Amino acid sequence: MRHREFNGSYEDGFAQHIAYPLGGIGAGMVCLDGGGALTKVSVRNRPELLHEPLIFAAISLKAGDGAIARVLEGPTPAWKLTYPWPDGAGTGRGQGGKSFGLPRFAQSRFAARFPFAQVDLTDPDLPVACTLTGWSPFIPGDEDSSSLPVGALEYELTNTSASRTEGVFSYHARNFLAAAPSWTPPVPAPVEGVRATDGGFVLFRDAPDDSTVHAAFSVQTDAPGPKVNARWFRGGWWDPVTDLWRTIAAGESPQGETFEAGPPSAGGSIYVPFALEPGESRRFSVRLSWFAPDSGLRRGGGPFDADGRTDGTETFRPWYAGRFLSHGDLDTYWRENYAALRARTQDFSDALHDTTLPAEVMEAVTANLTILKSPTTMRGIDGRLWLWEGCADNEGSFEGSCTHVFNYAQSVAHLFPRLERSLRETEFFDNQDQTGHQNFRAQLPIRVNPRRAQAAADGQLGGIVKVHRDWRICGDDAWLRRLWPQVRSSLDYCIRTWDPASEGWLTEPHHNTYDIEFWGPDGMAGSIYLAALKAAVDMGKALGEPVEDFAALASRAKDAMDLRLFNGAYYIQKIRWDGRAHKSAHSPETRAVIEREGPKYQYGEGCLSDGIVGEWFARVSGLGPLLDPVHTRSHLTAVHEHNFHQSLRAHANPQRPAYANGDEAALLLCSWPRDGAPSFPFVYSDEAWTGIEYQVASHLIMCGDVEKGLEIVRAARKRYDGTVRNPFSEFEWGHWYGRAMSSYALLQAFTGQDYNARTKVLTLAPAVKGDISAFLATERGYGVVGVRDGAPFVDVRGGTIEVSRIDYRPAS
Repeated sequence: MRHREFNGSYEDGFAQHIAYPLGGIGAGMVCLDGGGALTKVSVRNRPELLHEPLIFAAISLKAGDGAIARVLEGPTPAWKLTYPWPDGAGTGRGQGGKSFGLPRFAQSRFAARFPFAQVDLTDPDLPVACTLTGWSPFIPGDEDSSSLPVGALEYELTNTSASRTEGVFSYHARNFLAAAPSWTPPVPAPVEGVRATDGGFVLFRDAPDDSTVHAAFSVQTDAPGPKVNARWFRGGWWDPVTDLWRTIAAGESPQGETFEAGPPSAGGSIYVPFALEPGESRRFSVRLSWFAPDSGLRRGGGPFDADGRTDGTETFRPWYAGRFLSHGDLDTYWRENYAALRARTQDFSDALHDTTLPAEVMEAVTANLTILKSPTTMRGIDGRLWLWEGCADNEGSFEGSCTHVFNYAQSVAHLFPRLERSLRETEFFDNQDQTGHQNFRAQLPIRVNPRRAQAAADGQLGGIVKVHRDWRICGDDAWLRRLWPQVRSSLDYCIRTWDPASEGWLTEPHHNTYDIEFWGPDGMAGSIYLAALKAAVDMGKALGEPVEDFAALASRAKDAMDLRLFNGAYYIQKIRWDGRAHKSAHSPETRAVIEREGPKYQYGEGCLSDGIVGEWFARVSGLGPLLDPVHTRSHLTAVHEHNFHQSLRAHANPQRPAYANGDEAALLLCSWPRDGAPSFPFVYSDEAWTGIEYQVASHLIMCGDVEKGLEIVRAARKRYDGTVRNPFSEFEWGHWYGRAMSSYALLQAFTGQDYNARTKVLTLAPAVKGDISAFLATERGYGVVGVRDGAPFVDVRGGTIEVSRIDYRPAS
């Protein structure tokens, strides 16, 4: 079977399913496909993953008495020709309204160097080659610059012939905002059209009596002397595009303002004439921006404010709607700051990729940073972060910063610590009541959240560990002191609810990330419980608070894990059932299983990949190892031995097989090597989730099993090589699924990097011998750290990193 090189380019079949997001954190996205087309255009505060409007760049080159014209894209992926696009007429009616039938370059090659994407276009019949670079601002620590609803496309044309070449570069977009999306209520007489501006045009749709309809999308160029045409031919059938391509093919550059009367223009165009001497190159930059200040989105019940001052109808508004007064204001800012934002983004990208880490590791880390540019992330007008679990085709997939999903995600905490801390504040203030109970899903817009369901044990306990991590990253004791009463209340609730006898393990049924309850103590939730208790002890001592009860309970929790849940090879679950299952809600067949085996959906004697996730969580959160290291290593070895499969061809998965299938390799969630599998084990047990694969892989590497960890990483990334799945959207319950940001921990695993902003001590404990370098992000700066010629080093590339001491621990 043919494989591409990790972190290399994507060509031919490997580029089929690429969709690379450009956009800001919580600001929407446009995606570049493997040939340079724009796809999955989602600029109205929701995923629109089946939205591929007519929008493209083109060139026309003089050739004798005529011209040669091409769309500046590679060949159309074959699957697009028969895909049932929602704006088309089905799979068998020809795909009218798409650009697929327009001539384009013969070959394309795609490469990513986050947050930049590059598409190289060549054609043996043309005297020019094109390199397209797509990017959007991404600067660690500067969440505002990184949250702009903008993207950039830079087309660099090079004359590859021995003669002077003349032609016209152009960019075109149908007004895709004119068609209201399905979620928008019908409004009378919406105002829509195309408006010419200085250097480009704006697509818009508005309705004075319904602000949720308002949206604008701008296309601008910095090329001198562009000609803008906002007066596409008005006619039936395909007349507008027929006339448009005739104009492009003829090498013409029409100019026209908005129509004064009659139907609005269907789209807008920019034309820029050029000439290139042999070997000469010229870059044409196209700035995209969008503005949809109201969404109509609201999730959850209850009043907007605790005191009921509002009528409960407020909806989500994106951060940029409070930062910019209008789309014009945004456009001006983007134009005036373009060069500076690009330079700062390039500085970050250079630092991120200045590394000795294996190519598959960097691919896993950077591919999942695109989640931050996808509609999975939302950022409200108050600046706080809010997250879907992932993206369904036309809506977010499960609200709202789900605590147990984002336990795994490590990227935001290091790259944008203030945004990560806003999640903690939502969890411990808006989502937590006076008893200490936390809702594990936040409402949208964020507001006080009345108790809606049972708490999630792994999510609520994990939140305490995340407070510890975020406190060490920011070094702000005042922030911790403000949260401490809520942290203590939360932990007290957890003990009271799930460990009422204070035995050190969770004896009562506890909800978890598998969307079921575990009955009886288990290693997964038990290890997070231990980490939460240890985190509370550390934080309480730093604040001078009494934590002796937590310290004693932590000691019992460690003993429970190591002495009572370790079976000699790995950590298990001891199922406890006292007959409390709600039999009335079950079928007779289900009742029979429950009476025979106890509650469904447990793992019991199973070898669970997440079996000591709390130990991993402790390591990446600055708490250090907590369990017996021999037991930890044994568990991870067992997980790799029993749950990792080089091929799933013989594996039966009655659940959701699209995550890993057939001859693909994967790490399954659970196995039962000593038999004892329940008739109905916990749901998802036969699946493979990349977020858990990276958790296990990075944990193995931390413990010295580098090759085993890399084997898991390679398997995950081979499944996302572009032939079947999008390499830049690892999905679970939705595309761009948040759990996959666990891959960021691979940086920590290889270098052993840990920066404590309170003490200014940087720990480096590499997993491998010899020189090593990798990216480090802190609250106030970023750079490259590692070992060079046997000595540790810190190379600051942005902001400041104050280091009082490097605690270097060479690999053994």
